[in-house]
Formats: sequence, C-alpha cells, structure tokens
Amino acid sequence: MRVLTCPDSEVPAALAREVAALEAEAWPGSTPGHDPALTPRAMLLVDGAGAVAAALALLYKEVRLAGRTYRAAGLSAVVTRAALRGQGFGGRLVAAARAELAADPAVDLALFSCDYPLAPFYEAAGFTALPGTVLVGGTPERPLATDGQGFDKTVLAAFFTDDPDRDRAAFTGVRVPLHPGNTDRLW
Repeated sequence: MRVLTCPDSEVPAALAREVAALEAEAWPGSTPGHDPALTPRAMLLVDGAGAVAAALALLYKEVRLAGRTYRAAGLSAVVTRAALRGQGFGGRLVAAARAELAADPAVDLALFSCDYPLAPFYEAAGFTALPGTVLVGGTPERPLATDGQGFDKTVLAAFFTDDPDRDRAAFTGVRVPLHPGNTDRLW
C-alpha cells in the first residue's frame, strides 16, 4: 500500500472514479467533490494493484478566533472500501494525513467534526476531542452547526503552533465560525 497525495484536480481519472464510487456507497445521495476555494487535496491509500483502499480530502481555510487568524486544515470524506474496513487502512491514512499537516508550515491546526462513535478512531491517529466545541459551517447567512438538531457530532483537532496548549484552550468550549460555504458545509 502507498499513500498518494495531490490536488483534487490532479487525481488520475480512474482513481477519481473509484473515490466517487466509495463516497456514493458511504453517503448515498451526496454530491461528490469539494469547493475549489478550500484548496482540496486528495489523500488516497492505493494497493499494489492500483485500487483505492481508503480516501480522504484535506481542505484549507483561514479561521478567525480569539483575536487571531489561524491557518486551518480539515479532514473530509474519510472513507474505506467496505470490504477492507476493520483492517486498519483508514487509520493508516488518517495518521498519514495528520503527519502531513504537522509537517506543513502553512498549517496551524487540523480541525474537523465526526460522529461521536468515531472519535476513538481519530484519537488513535493523534487527534484530540475538544469538549464543548461547535463548528459552525455553511455560510453566515445559512449556518450549519455541529450541535444542530439531528446531529451527533464531536469536534477534533491537532495543533501545530508554537504554543499548542494556548491554542487548544482558545478552541475548547467555543463556537468556531468555520463557514466553508455551501459545498463542504461542515468541511
């Protein structure tokens, strides 16, 4: 298995079709793709035969909070081929994503939400839950919050700043105005 990382627009067509099929299986009825304004990068775990075992997207945006502008990255559309789930491939890819973001000097933090039962999966890859934190997605005019009716989400993060404890405290127990737009409403 190898990890392939590239801008969404540069994913080879055959692999892009596989990712779209995996996403359609995991989230029937969802629209594939990401908002180009979020500079999406695909991360794919590809097997020796060239098939996608797992995929995710990295999305980027500045977030203003506590009087500071942070360069944030989010994980989105994390999916593993159904027949391969439970074998550690998704965890391997999420850990690779965290390592890539930690090594990127243009990223201050990774920030995203997931269903509560999935939190241990992301924590095993080095992310930390932020108790009481709510991501407010969508747009300022049409917000979508992770604590909205029908959602069962928790927010996770990893901080890559000079003072990660200070920044973790700034992001804990607050509403974060993420507002990524109408395409990637919560990343």
